Amino acid sequence: MRTVSALFLLCLVLISTDGRAETTAAVALPEWLAGHWCGQEEGGAEEYWLAPAGGLMLAVNRTVQPGRRTAFEFLRIEMIDQVPTYIAMPQGKPGTAFARTAGGADWMRFENPSHDFPQLIEYRRNGNRLRAEIAGPGEGGKEMRMAFEFARCAE
Repeated sequence: MRTVSALFLLCLVLISTDGRAETTAAVALPEWLAGHWCGQEEGGAEEYWLAPAGGLMLAVNRTVQPGRRTAFEFLRIEMIDQVPTYIAMPQGKPGTAFARTAGGADWMRFENPSHDFPQLIEYRRNGNRLRAEIAGPGEGGKEMRMAFEFARCAE
């Protein structure tokens, strides 16, 4: 009887999520992103993500070439209408929001199809490695993708 009850409860959970099998962890803020990440190219970029607190993660990105800054960006991921939303503020400009569209235990994709470029932002973690990718329409409308490889920074 207990087995039947457990199966019934499982069916109710699956039905109540419209057949989606995502867990609460899959739709939470990406705690696995927290930390100091250094780009793997000469000069390169670095991102520093604070751990989630109060439904919010904050980060800063800095890209440098030897001896000079080339770009900076303020970033955050916050829960908006129960959806993790990535908000980018490149060069301190007003924020552009990208809603989470997919993800798993160690990756998350955010999209904003109405933005010029990028329209997609994705992070994937593999141990002490992190890959960030942006994509969207490039010259002539052809899709353009850019990948950024990071590793944990030596403190």
